[in-house]
Amino acid sequence: MNDILRNFPHSFDSERLTIRCPLPGDGPEVNAAVVESWDELRPWMVWAKTLPTVDETEANLREAHARFLTRQSLRLLLFLKGTHTLVGSSGLHSIDWSVPCFEIGYWLRTSFTGQGYATEAARAIANFAFDVLGAKRVGIRCDALNERSAAVARRLGFEHEGTLHCSNRHHLTGELRDEMIFAKVKTP
Repeated sequence: MNDILRNFPHSFDSERLTIRCPLPGDGPEVNAAVVESWDELRPWMVWAKTLPTVDETEANLREAHARFLTRQSLRLLLFLKGTHTLVGSSGLHSIDWSVPCFEIGYWLRTSFTGQGYATEAARAIANFAFDVLGAKRVGIRCDALNERSAAVARRLGFEHEGTLHCSNRHHLTGELRDEMIFAKVKTP
């Protein structure tokens, strides 16, 4: 099957969140969240090298929307249910439709951290991957020093499959970093 022909919803809900693909016009709200959260995002997010403008964020989201439509990458935005208040961003990346398998990435707006939103979103997205997209494997990767991100994977029962030592360089400092790999699998 041609991946672009895969039909599935562009939006779904968890208990407190509406989780949906990016749409044209989301740039200002996402940019405001990035600006608010810059100090927390910068150490962990490879894309957080320079603070983006609203136009750069809008362009990035439109590109993400296009990749969502072509099923190459499924970025998802997290909104408080029934509002336009952005809580954070997540998604299903590193997609291999032949398995199918995915990796979940996530970040939260600073004003929403420590309230269980990352865990709630990652749980709902993993369930979406398994129940709707037919995933056989869903992974979460994070810097070995990113304890908060690893805690989300552990709370959700993802197995720590291993740590890749000296597997990449930090996007700001260039120092070698370790990466932890967590996963859930659905066996036939």
